[in-house]
Amino acid sequence: MAKKRRPQTKAAQPHAGDVVVPVVGAREPCPCGSGRRYKACHGRAATHAAVELVRRPFEGLPGEADWVALRELVPAATVELKLKDGLPEGVPSVTLATVLPMAWPALRRDNGAVLLGLQNDTATGDLSRDLADTLLRALKAEPGTPVAAERGDAEGPRLQDLLDPAAPFEPAVHTGFEFWVENAEGATGEVAASLERANAAAIPTVRLSGVGSAYWCETPEKNHLRWVMTEPEERLLDALARLHAAGTSSLGEGTRLVGSFRAHGLTVPVWDLPSAMRAEDVQKPAEAFAERLAAALADETPLTPEERRARSGLTSRQVTLN
Repeated sequence: MAKKRRPQTKAAQPHAGDVVVPVVGAREPCPCGSGRRYKACHGRAATHAAVELVRRPFEGLPGEADWVALRELVPAATVELKLKDGLPEGVPSVTLATVLPMAWPALRRDNGAVLLGLQNDTATGDLSRDLADTLLRALKAEPGTPVAAERGDAEGPRLQDLLDPAAPFEPAVHTGFEFWVENAEGATGEVAASLERANAAAIPTVRLSGVGSAYWCETPEKNHLRWVMTEPEERLLDALARLHAAGTSSLGEGTRLVGSFRAHGLTVPVWDLPSAMRAEDVQKPAEAFAERLAAALADETPLTPEERRARSGLTSRQVTLN
């Protein structure tokens, strides 16, 4: 028997004319002071106001696949961003960062530079719009202050409206989070301790060159290659199935294509690699695989029974991250 919903008094309902309430965790006390949990108070209105999920929030941006990789796969990386209308006065640079200290959505440095965090919870169904809202607030923030999470305007601009579409998107993958502070070498005390803890938790990751958005990472038992691809999912899975059935989907001895996952509308095939296989060892095999994949993508003949079985095996192990 379904539980009866507790009736709510009129006074407990949030109103459109209420003061702006910060976004917090669903089970945390509502910042308005009502004593209720956020999800049962102002969070209720926020939930109903959420926009429909945008499956490919980075579509149309240069480096869409790398945006997805930095959002989901890479612990520590930065990218210099260029705005369509140029930088405002007093803002020397805008840098995208995978994550910022204290999970801040953004940070305005003492020198006016802006750091925009990518791996944060989204307030609506459109990650691009949420990031754009955070970026705009960061550009206006006082130097030396972090930017808090807030729910932005559902009709506000998206990253595609703010960023220069002609600017290259070139991730710099780091071994640690020294980019958090302006003088990491001179860090002491709690700052140095925080950096040490964060660096110890980061999985070593390397972006391969010349083969698109392919990222090698090292784990205790085995290494992996995770490759974000922009090809239409059905065509890509057909091509991977053709290679798998032909025994040419690996990246060399001891490697195996184990499946794929979806992230922000793109497909990410994953290979297991031997623990001794470093990023430089997988570079040439990845280049050779890219050539085989291009040929398989161009093949429009129906899948054979063996290829269909291979495809079924690949899709049965597919998961969706968002």
